[in-house]
Amino acid sequence: MEAGSGSVNLDDLTHDEQTLLRGIQEKKKQLLFEIEELKREIEDVTNELVTMDFGDEHKPDPKAKEISIGRKKFNMDPKKGIQYLINNGLVLNTPEGVAGFLFQGEGLNKTAIGDYLGEKIDFNMAVLKAFVSLHEFSDMILVQALRQFLWSFRLPGEAQKIDRMMECFAARYCELNPGVFTNTDTCYVLSFAIIMLNTSLHNPSVKDKPTVERFIQMNRDINDGGNLPDSLLTSLYDNIKKEPFKIPEDDGNDLMHTFFNPVKEGWLMKQGGRYKNWKRRWFILNDNCLYYFQYTTDKEPKGIIPLENIQVREIPPEKTNRQNGFELFSIHGSEVIKACKVDTDGKVVEGRHNVYRMSAASKEEKEEWIRCVRLSINDNPFYDMLAARRRNATGSSTRGN
Repeated sequence: MEAGSGSVNLDDLTHDEQTLLRGIQEKKKQLLFEIEELKREIEDVTNELVTMDFGDEHKPDPKAKEISIGRKKFNMDPKKGIQYLINNGLVLNTPEGVAGFLFQGEGLNKTAIGDYLGEKIDFNMAVLKAFVSLHEFSDMILVQALRQFLWSFRLPGEAQKIDRMMECFAARYCELNPGVFTNTDTCYVLSFAIIMLNTSLHNPSVKDKPTVERFIQMNRDINDGGNLPDSLLTSLYDNIKKEPFKIPEDDGNDLMHTFFNPVKEGWLMKQGGRYKNWKRRWFILNDNCLYYFQYTTDKEPKGIIPLENIQVREIPPEKTNRQNGFELFSIHGSEVIKACKVDTDGKVVEGRHNVYRMSAASKEEKEEWIRCVRLSINDNPFYDMLAARRRNATGSSTRGN
């Protein structure tokens, strides 16, 4: 091989050198081939980018990103989310415009929809009426209409919100199905009876399952003092027994929405059930429930205590050897408080306690927790409303069809 020469005479090389050279040449060919393939791929990608930039058919919707942002804002804070969508011209600033957006429901958290529709604000109540009017209940039996209605959002926890929503539902159903009920109060009372029947028949913690005869007896005299046909009540009973209501599953934002703006949160010491030792837990009070976590970073609570049919009171230090103690207890004496927790195997199990005891870091904290819990307690939240409606339904008619 001559110095400075551009070519190589293979005869001047040893066998090993010839083999190495051939390998280098083959590698060079392979690299050149791969370079050409990369050039073609770059050209294809460039053509696609050009199409996206200049082809009308493939241009992305400039408002798509704003709509996505608006949905996320709504799921975190419904009021702010709707205002964002209105301000950016994505939703009309009318009850009908907002109702249409909520009714379509794409990408929206159904818990947030329920909270927004239940607000006692003139505009929200107008949106609720418009939202309910988008449902078509004509020629449906009541239980089918309820299935459709309760699938479009999640009922909030506050009794007054549920009252307004169910009143709108009853009015809409009676409007589209005249003559089925004497008045809307009858429809309202029967709707709640169906929801309670669904819980009684399909909740495993309810041992005393109601019979069809009992369901019929419970709904005597609710049709302006008269009885609804036994055949109607039997068909409603059979429908619910065969298929329970389906609760809409959300997109995972439920807990974030619940804990985003709590009534109160903080560390408390909690006494165990089987073993009476005390452990530090992070408590969050919101939506008429008390949630507790092992760590503030936990995504899901270790336990949930619904604040229904219970009371709260201070505990004298000599009873637990702890200062600043308070407890939740059943108003029905030894009755088990409806609650749930995650056991050591990660399974959700029902609580079996008739009292839950906590201890705060100071007297002021204890008093503030007791005050907030008392404000959040529900004592059979629907019964007073139902009693009033039942009086209307069994007496003289106070509402038109």
